[in-house]
Amino acid sequence: MTDVTGPPTPSPGTPRVLRAMNDRAALDLLLAHGPLSRTRIGKLTGLSKPTASQLLARLEAAGLVVATGTTEGRPGPNAQLYAVNARAAFAAGLDVNPQRILAAVADITGATVGEFELPTPGRRAEGGRRAGGVVQQVTDALEGAVKAAGLARGDVHRVVIGTPGAFDPSTGRLRYASHLPGWHSPALLDELAAVLPMPVEYENDVNLAAVAEQRLGAARGHDDFVLLWNEDGLGAALVIGGRLHRGFTGGAGEVGFLPVPGTPLVRQVVRANSGGFQELAGAQSVPRLARTLGIDTPEQPYAEVAAGLLARAAAGHGEDERLAGLLRQFAQRLATGLASVAAVLDPELIVLAGGVTAAGGEPLRALVQAELAELAASRPRLLIGEVQRHPVLRGALESALAATRDEVFDTSR
Repeated sequence: MTDVTGPPTPSPGTPRVLRAMNDRAALDLLLAHGPLSRTRIGKLTGLSKPTASQLLARLEAAGLVVATGTTEGRPGPNAQLYAVNARAAFAAGLDVNPQRILAAVADITGATVGEFELPTPGRRAEGGRRAGGVVQQVTDALEGAVKAAGLARGDVHRVVIGTPGAFDPSTGRLRYASHLPGWHSPALLDELAAVLPMPVEYENDVNLAAVAEQRLGAARGHDDFVLLWNEDGLGAALVIGGRLHRGFTGGAGEVGFLPVPGTPLVRQVVRANSGGFQELAGAQSVPRLARTLGIDTPEQPYAEVAAGLLARAAAGHGEDERLAGLLRQFAQRLATGLASVAAVLDPELIVLAGGVTAAGGEPLRALVQAELAELAASRPRLLIGEVQRHPVLRGALESALAATRDEVFDTSR
């Protein structure tokens, strides 16, 4: 009987697998350090010069590395330098909110090579609760980024799409994001899979901001942390043992719904995409609090107004201590919700991210840290997020790139 299953999977410890492990180690070093010589790669991997030479020849033949020049300014002959071939593969990320879709394409090294923004505020009537309008938005946004990169859609190996809320793994429907029109059709994921030629993954937007901070920002080197996001909405990402914790329905971290005494009950406001902690410390709470302190300010747009007020307060532009009082009381509100999170998870680190908290900067962080020390038994360290430019989009790209590299860099296949 003819064997139609293909070649057997190599067993751990075989030369083929060991070569693939060395190949991946060298590729990761090139990603981390940039161009390296054969000698330097050998030293960093512990491989002999002949083995390092064979490895580089193998990777060059596979189109995964390219010669980029030679060393200069050192004694002796110049050495050939090698780098990861940036065009070996491409990945894409999308950041979706009710007003727009941001799309970007990155090469295998992580460099962004194309971006596109598609405004969507007028699409509510067009898309309604049907999938068709959203499918067109996604394909238009992705196509815009692909064209900006000078590529074709088929050049993209994988796409990660970040949205508010989460897609319930048992039903495929979006939950916890009633404010995102058109994304709640039960047919949406199937229709997107039918029109996009590459694997597509979906992730909560705050989770992707945490991915960006863990790979590139304040949470580098941390396996247990919480990211609190405060912008148009209030949410958290939970990283436990180095992995995102999503929960049974994808709702882990939806702390905006956390009941807080003195605020509306969750059952009264959950359909309005709000809850106790959201009412207490979300963006909409800042202008309301400002007016109680005698600071004349508009209420909307919430996030923009809140960020402006907190930035003024953090800069020390007080109006007879009123802005200082605003910053202090807002910090108390944030710490109230974070105390519950700390009591349950006992994280090593809490990262404050999103435009509202970023506007408060170090003065806000220090106040929240002091308040949390009074409220929580554990004492997690607080840091301001470092990925300031499109952190959700950057997290989507990092997530897509990680899976793409695992596929493309696996030379045992």
